[in-house]
Amino acid sequence: MAKDFIIAGIDIGTSNTRTVIAQQIRGEQQLRIVGVNVTPSIGIRRGVIINVEDVAKTINEAVEGAERMAGFPIKQAIFNIGGSDIGFASSKGVIAIGRADGEVSEDDINRVIGEAQIIQLPANKEIVHVIAKKYRLDDQDNLKDPLGMKGVRLEVEALVIESSSLQVKNISKAAYQSGIEISDLVLEPLAAAESVLTKKQKELGVVMINIGGGTTSLAVYEEGELLHTNILPVGAGHITNDIAIGLRTSVEVAERIKLEYGSALASGVSKDDGIDLAQLDSKEDDVISRYHVAEIIEARLEEIFSLVQKELKLIGKAGLLPAGAVLVGGGAKMANIAELAKDVLGLPIQVGFPLGFGGILDKVDDPLFATAAGLILWGGKQPEEKRVGLSNIKAFKMFSRPTGDAVDKVTGWLQRFLP
Repeated sequence: MAKDFIIAGIDIGTSNTRTVIAQQIRGEQQLRIVGVNVTPSIGIRRGVIINVEDVAKTINEAVEGAERMAGFPIKQAIFNIGGSDIGFASSKGVIAIGRADGEVSEDDINRVIGEAQIIQLPANKEIVHVIAKKYRLDDQDNLKDPLGMKGVRLEVEALVIESSSLQVKNISKAAYQSGIEISDLVLEPLAAAESVLTKKQKELGVVMINIGGGTTSLAVYEEGELLHTNILPVGAGHITNDIAIGLRTSVEVAERIKLEYGSALASGVSKDDGIDLAQLDSKEDDVISRYHVAEIIEARLEEIFSLVQKELKLIGKAGLLPAGAVLVGGGAKMANIAELAKDVLGLPIQVGFPLGFGGILDKVDDPLFATAAGLILWGGKQPEEKRVGLSNIKAFKMFSRPTGDAVDKVTGWLQRFLP
């Protein structure tokens, strides 16, 4: 009998934590969104955990709301990992084909990728991903998928992505304290790209830009391969801080000004337009220039896109990506941002929305959900033995979330990172 599978993704962001629960029905191509929740993040700064207990509480709140909507609890989830301290290394792996008839199996591919991840790392780094860029089977080069082909020697060129060991451990601790087992960790820009980029865009050449609260991440693809990824230590939260400093107002008022009156292009705002701060906060009595606010926003966004352009120049792709740039994250919702990005990057620009889902689509049809939705899609590609069956979780007590020492011992992968 066909089984249903449950996949949960938890996007721990600087400003908010988002949980998405999806159900995969055998025979259906699209995942069904069945549970969604958003809660303000605490204990996070610029994508990095600074207080494990606060993050565990945030995860609890985000998960419980999604569970109530879905109608059942979850016991494991795919988490994102961010922060601006990621690193990259190129690596190669070589193996002999295991089968007597020389046919490349899944085991051969896993073994050669395993060989590629045997590299020297600094003591404070952990490998998060090993991404195969291309394979070579005997004399056949530039292969994307050698599965089922025949040969003697299999090689792979891979991109190894590293992150801070402390960040990995802190995510693991926070998940453990919240009673959720980590089934996988996915680098934030790769998760976001998974949900908003099409196969055609990745073939032509495209950059995904995720403007989050504390960081801006990017992922560049060409010919279907990941060329480059990075996380920059500046995001939409810096715009809010700039407005608060420039107008000498509170961060809360500055955030409302940004969301309700902001524009990425000052040239599109009349110099005569004013904003009555008393309508936003009874303690304020000034009327400020909306044009001045737009100038502040434009300056910071121009800096962000200039940093992205610098990354593209490093890999020789500045102005050379036919599918352009796809913007996601909270910052992507700023008025006129596409026009500014086009001027700075010299590329076609569009705002990205999660693709490939059924169910309660309206809950995730937003650039803010790019990463959380991408975690779900990432999980949908995992082998069936790594997924959780719906029948396996119905027996758990509804909506009870153990914490601390009450959590049962979690399995192998997570225990690697616990002290």
